Amino acid sequence: MLVADDRDRCLTALEFHQECARVAANLTDLEVGAGQLVSWIMPTGIDALLVMVGLSAVGAVQNPIIPMYGAREIGHIFREASVDVVISVQSHRSTDYGAMIAGLVDAASDRPRVIDVEAVLAEHPRLAPAVEPATRSTVAANGAQWVFYTSGSTGLPKGVLHSDETLSSVARAMAERLMMTPTDRSGIAFPIAHIGGPINLMAALISGSALILLEKFEAREACGVLARHGVTMAGSGTAFHLGYLDIQRERPGVPLFPELRCCPGGGAPKPTGLHDRVKDALGGAGIVSGWGLTEAPVLTMGSPVDPDRKLSETEGRALDGVRLKVVASDGSAAASGTPGELRAKAPQMMLGYVDARLEREAFDDDGYLKTGDLGTVDSSGYVRITGRLKDVVIRNGENVSTAEVEILLRAISDVADAAVIGLPDDRTGERVCAVLAMAPGRPQLQVSAVNRLLQESGLRRIAWPEQVECVASLPRTPAGKIDKAALVTQFSS
Repeated sequence: MLVADDRDRCLTALEFHQECARVAANLTDLEVGAGQLVSWIMPTGIDALLVMVGLSAVGAVQNPIIPMYGAREIGHIFREASVDVVISVQSHRSTDYGAMIAGLVDAASDRPRVIDVEAVLAEHPRLAPAVEPATRSTVAANGAQWVFYTSGSTGLPKGVLHSDETLSSVARAMAERLMMTPTDRSGIAFPIAHIGGPINLMAALISGSALILLEKFEAREACGVLARHGVTMAGSGTAFHLGYLDIQRERPGVPLFPELRCCPGGGAPKPTGLHDRVKDALGGAGIVSGWGLTEAPVLTMGSPVDPDRKLSETEGRALDGVRLKVVASDGSAAASGTPGELRAKAPQMMLGYVDARLEREAFDDDGYLKTGDLGTVDSSGYVRITGRLKDVVIRNGENVSTAEVEILLRAISDVADAAVIGLPDDRTGERVCAVLAMAPGRPQLQVSAVNRLLQESGLRRIAWPEQVECVASLPRTPAGKIDKAALVTQFSS
């Protein structure tokens, strides 16, 4: 098996190759080919991989669009990137993409050309030729073969340009760091249109391992699918790992995933102690997480043979070829172990932005990408993420690092996860609001109790939350990061 999905559809490597060749033939008949910029909107599943590889085979430039995007974001992508063709499902969950895209195309004078994904996937009326991946030079500006849009904290999403080489370099290094072999079966529980989609497919092809794709994550159903296919690497982030733990608690003494080797993660900080809980309950090496961003994916990664303390507290070490530096607020180099902004040079670095004007602020004078993430690199090279450069609450003119408070909140025994946000306040400008996901069966915490515990931890008073909200779970983006914008909207009223 090379790939399976939650519909229990399975393809061997040979079957996958044949299906991709058929899709490539369909694309050729539909006059989709070299140099055209093609957006596609599809849920996670085998069909999305077939379209992805088929487009690569005919030499198209791909723009995978995450299904969570709405008309505002998709319209922006069509306009900014001058998309030639869009391939889309008619509907997904509650969204009518057929109607949405028709409206966007009408507003843009019939650009781009729209193709229903069913036409791309249809059984071909003739024997599909054996299509080999095209040898391409420059098929788009800067030689880009991939365009990914990533949302920032404000404004419309940014278009990030990548090539097959930038993605395959990180896939190869990641597979090596995770010690992937042909016996591995990786559970992928995030949108395949995310940059991690093609990277994980490339890693599977490089290592000979298999992928298990989940279109949506409902813990009980997802665990059933992963177990049936013998998952050895159960991804892909904190929300998923917590779901696995919930199901494992229901069956003490019976391993949920008998062949589990590790739980890859990333995209968001690990709550204190989660690695140990996962390792104790599920087995294997526990959580093996990494850090990166769309502009430079998977810059660091842990290894299953790393010490438990490093796996618990860090995001691993830089992958081969990655150079990191830590910069203090005054622009000087930070001392080893001292927090500062992490900056990077790497083979997986983006080629640039669709809007090239953004590049001036993205790099420093030495050509290092300014990641905007704050962290430390210890003497052994392990990276710890401590916050975001701009992820602060400004209360009475004083900066409160949300990450600093979140680390302490996650250490509270009854708290499963936590997020700290700033809410508008007439008196202080912003007030600190802590949103807590409580452990199953634990009572909600009040502001006074939370602040008593934070006082005991030594946190300065100005960083104590003025508002505490307890929720069943924290909203997350498709990449697994806590969706703080959604929390701000929810609790600002």
